Amino acid sequence: MHKETELKLRASRETLAALREHPLLKKRNKSGWQTRELLNQYFDTPERDLSAARVALRLRRDGEAIIQTLKCRGQSVAGLSERNEYEWSLDKVKLDLKKLDATCWPEQLAGLDKKTIKPLFTTDFTREYAEIAWGRGKAKVVIEAAIDQGFVIAGKRKEEICELELELREGAPEALLELAAELSASLALMPCDISKAERGYRLLDPDSYELGLPGTELDAEMPLDDAYAALAWQLLGGSQRLAEQYRHNGHWRLLQDWVNNLAELRALTASLGQAAPRPTTRALRASLDALLEDWRPLVQAGNDDEDIRRAAPEQFAEELEDPRWGQFSLETARWLTARAWTVERKGRGERQGKAQLASWLQHQLGEEARALKLPLYVQRPEDLAEQLPRIEGIQAWLHHARQVLELPQLDRLYGELNKLHQLAEQPLGEEDKSELLEARIEQARAIEQNRAWKHLLKA
Repeated sequence: MHKETELKLRASRETLAALREHPLLKKRNKSGWQTRELLNQYFDTPERDLSAARVALRLRRDGEAIIQTLKCRGQSVAGLSERNEYEWSLDKVKLDLKKLDATCWPEQLAGLDKKTIKPLFTTDFTREYAEIAWGRGKAKVVIEAAIDQGFVIAGKRKEEICELELELREGAPEALLELAAELSASLALMPCDISKAERGYRLLDPDSYELGLPGTELDAEMPLDDAYAALAWQLLGGSQRLAEQYRHNGHWRLLQDWVNNLAELRALTASLGQAAPRPTTRALRASLDALLEDWRPLVQAGNDDEDIRRAAPEQFAEELEDPRWGQFSLETARWLTARAWTVERKGRGERQGKAQLASWLQHQLGEEARALKLPLYVQRPEDLAEQLPRIEGIQAWLHHARQVLELPQLDRLYGELNKLHQLAEQPLGEEDKSELLEARIEQARAIEQNRAWKHLLKA
């Protein structure tokens, strides 16, 4: 067994052609580009028990070599994945079920009748690969860069494979992100958190692709720094999976959720105060603002306009053909890996970053609740939109962390704030202006009467 650490990046054929001649890769290429054909058959039971257990089983023909591989899915965020991999060389193209013993076989599949495992789909592609190596400080980095082009085929359905894989052979995992970020500065490389096996299953069953990542487990005593890092990773990874699936099927709800993920990451980052000095978050906030400036108005308009919804997939494809999205994803992953928001802070900021989540959060939400000044907007509901950033900050924390607070009616408060946010976003048209203003007043009063809100105002 060995642990596989790799970064997968989706690209166009034109981008992959440009990669071969990229100055950075040419300078660090120690082997030259080599080519081989990889023919892969994936296996599972008719009930997809292996997929449910996050296991991939395949036979690969690589020239004259026949290799049986078992992969156990590990952590995967923004295209960077770590997982355990077992390989066996075989004499013939036939699964050797005896290799799948207790030393590698997941415990949850212990009762499975392995004789029910059958061929399911293929991933056949040409791989051009090279050894990329350089010195990183006093350490050496060795990465295998692989350009894969071919198809995933499941029955009569197929999907193109067109991607760059960077697999770490020696050195720190951060080097993968650094190399990819440098390449993405001029090339459209989309971090792709979906394996070739997942694509095969998606061809067989469009609903098999899991959009959500495992939930972030927050507790009241964890430091604010750890809570923010966990939530930011989840939102970044979630936005990547949403982008991948929206690119694939164009379902409008996915684009809505993608924008919401970016907005929540922006709101959480802006709420950290001295725990994240503004210079340390400037680049992230600017990138998020640029994306949201383009896509949030489109989504808001598209919610009521079918023509906009129909045109959006093509516009999103153009977004992915630009380096912006890939560069944002990779640079944000580097920023989170380095915990860069902690670098320049001192004194009070350091204490806030290390504060227990529940204590910090109740104080933070209390300050924001008082600053929102709802009674003022009961008198001036036409100005409520100016408070959208503050409402979004409160919403984001209540969405992800309200379970760490011991306050009554928090779930109801979160729901009421969502309604207020929707009303604040609606433009004041002449036809329904009075009706909308009255709805804002009623909703503000409903929040004022909420018991959790009253507690926060006193925090």
